[in-house]
Amino acid sequence: MALSKEGNALVERMKKDLMDILACPICKRELELTVDEDKGDEIIAGSLYCKKCDYRYPIMDSIPNLLPLELQE
Repeated sequence: MALSKEGNALVERMKKDLMDILACPICKRELELTVDEDKGDEIIAGSLYCKKCDYRYPIMDSIPNLLPLELQE
C-alpha cells in the first residue's frame, strides 16, 4: 500500500500489486479483488472477498477496510 498524508494522519492506499500479500484477517486465506473504479494501479473503489468466510471487505477512496464486520463502523 502506498502511504499518503491527509491532514495529520498517514493513509494507506490500495494498490493492485498488494494482492500477492493480502489475506483475510479472520481465516488468513486468499482474498479476491473486485475493482469498481481504478486509476492506474491504484484501486479507488471495490472490494476484497473471502470465499471461506463469505465476507466482502470494502475499498472506498482507495482505502481497504479489513476490519471484521463487528468492528466496522
